[in-house]
Amino acid sequence: MTRTGRCWMAALGLMLTTAACGSGDTVGSGERAEPIKRAPMVENEFTPVELEATIDALVARINESSLDPMQMAVLVKSIDGFFAPVATGAGRAMGELGATGNVVAGLGRTGELEERVEHQNEQIRQAVAGGTEGIGIAPFGQGNAAVIDEAVEQGIHVVTLDTDLKDSRRSLYVGTINEPAGATAGRTLLEELPEGPGTVILHGSTDETWADGMDRTRGAQEVLTRAGYTVVVSSVIWSNEKELDDVEAMKAAIVAADPPVVGMLGLFSVSYRCAMAAEAADQPGLPIVAFDFDPKTVDYMRQGRIKATHVQRQYYEGYIVPYILYGMKSIGLEATRDILARHMVDETRFNLGIDVVPAGKVDDYNAFLDSIGANQ
Repeated sequence: MTRTGRCWMAALGLMLTTAACGSGDTVGSGERAEPIKRAPMVENEFTPVELEATIDALVARINESSLDPMQMAVLVKSIDGFFAPVATGAGRAMGELGATGNVVAGLGRTGELEERVEHQNEQIRQAVAGGTEGIGIAPFGQGNAAVIDEAVEQGIHVVTLDTDLKDSRRSLYVGTINEPAGATAGRTLLEELPEGPGTVILHGSTDETWADGMDRTRGAQEVLTRAGYTVVVSSVIWSNEKELDDVEAMKAAIVAADPPVVGMLGLFSVSYRCAMAAEAADQPGLPIVAFDFDPKTVDYMRQGRIKATHVQRQYYEGYIVPYILYGMKSIGLEATRDILARHMVDETRFNLGIDVVPAGKVDDYNAFLDSIGANQ
């Protein structure tokens, strides 16, 4: 008999339907399902070989277990933009596992943070009430922690992705470890800078309530400061309606800098605004390095205005979480963590790493993303 894959829609969420959802005969009670088989991946210079090997090792160990059916839910902030590849990866993995479950979208950036958090809390409650055995969640904020803890108290494993809630009772976090990611971006920019002294503008975060943003900014700042540059942080303004305000703030920082600005580093998905600010300040030749793979960032890379970007592995973030949830059910948390060990930075955090993409490799990287269905 083959494994069953059934997708259902939660009352408060939007289900992602993918061709990867499993099909076949229902597995009868007490019967062993056929082994899990992953879809073959196209080899590419950007394929994370070690990460792929770790997933294969986890699958091999799971295949030695009883392979009981599992119900799970993966809650993402949205299923468009940055989170589209996350949703694609999660849907594909759930199909390969034959898991009963759904990928559920939150409110994105719609409404106040409190509203987004409570909406997601209700999605967690709905998933628990519906019989889910494991939850992957990209939480909106600390306000999700108590409801996550309630789920854990009922014996449900919870894995956070994209944003961590380290003070909650979640089992593991999967995603970018932000301080070393920021440091990597800082080192990429150093290769483009003239010899100091000079000022570098970081399009980062000074919001103390957002630990991930602060960590990434700190990582970049430390690298550049140690190299002898003066670092000025222009804190990101997320609202699309206030994009021009964000650009104007960076322009003002460029104009006021002493010593003069010699480069810029954007640390989030709206990094392309650095190029807009440099143009507004009549310094279009400033070396700029970015983060993430927003289409506007890609356009500036093609124009030679952005020298490189750093892409989080969103597809793999979504793809590995269902396998981890299934692993924790079938072989236990400790055995699962042992298999993941080469990527663990501590007892609970799994580092996916980032891809460094030079401007001259945009088309190659796009081809890689297309091969896994992960283009935004």
